[in-house]
Formats: sequence, C-alpha cells, structure tokens
Amino acid sequence: MQATATVLVYSDNSATREQVRLAAGRRPAADVPPVRFVECATLPAVLKELEHGGIDACVLDGETAPIGGMGVCRQLKDEIFQCPPVLLLMGRPQDAWLATWSRADAAVTLPVEPVEFAGALAALLRPRKPVTA
Repeated sequence: MQATATVLVYSDNSATREQVRLAAGRRPAADVPPVRFVECATLPAVLKELEHGGIDACVLDGETAPIGGMGVCRQLKDEIFQCPPVLLLMGRPQDAWLATWSRADAAVTLPVEPVEFAGALAALLRPRKPVTA
C-alpha cells in the first residue's frame, strides 16, 4: 500500500473544502492509505495540479461558480489521459443524472455527510483490478 493518497478538492467555498477534509479525516477507511489534500478554488489551479501528476482522486463541488464541478468533471474526463477517479458533490439528489452526464465515478450530496463521504472516497482510493478480455 502506498504511503499517502493525494486528493484534489475543487470548490470556491472554503467551508465546503473544510467539510471535505473533516469528513475524510486522515484516513477515510482502514484499508486505504492516509490522505493528503490539495485544495483548488479555480479551474486553472485544478488543471495545473493535474498536469503535475500524483493526484489519486478528485473531489469536485458541483455548486462552484463560475465553473461548476460537473462541467469540470466532464472536461477532465475528456482531456486528461488516465484521469483520476472523481467524486462529485451535488446540491440536490435530483442532480444525479447530471453526475452521470459528467462521467463522475461517484457522487454525494451537500452538505457533506461524513460516513457517506468517507465511504465514497475510500471506494475511489482502493486499488482497481485490471480489466481482462
């Protein structure tokens, strides 16, 4: 198991970024590595961090303005080779279809509920088995 997992958090709201950090804690589950957070409030900052590499998962706030996390997720999935898995924060459960449109790997609603969030993040950080033909 790797020493730490790096999680990018995109939100223009510092309180939302704090909710994410507190909900995940140092380790969202016993079978995943401890997490280190990289916080971004703008799309250019997100793209710069992803360009550097080393991001194991992204948490994107769908309510961020002017560019919401759903649109950012779709852009990342289109433009980033081997894009890290994305956990989308949605304002309403009715927005689940938009999470599907954005190609997010998982989605939870705001405000962040710690147990649900930690479970969803841990699932994205677990090693994936290679697909065989």
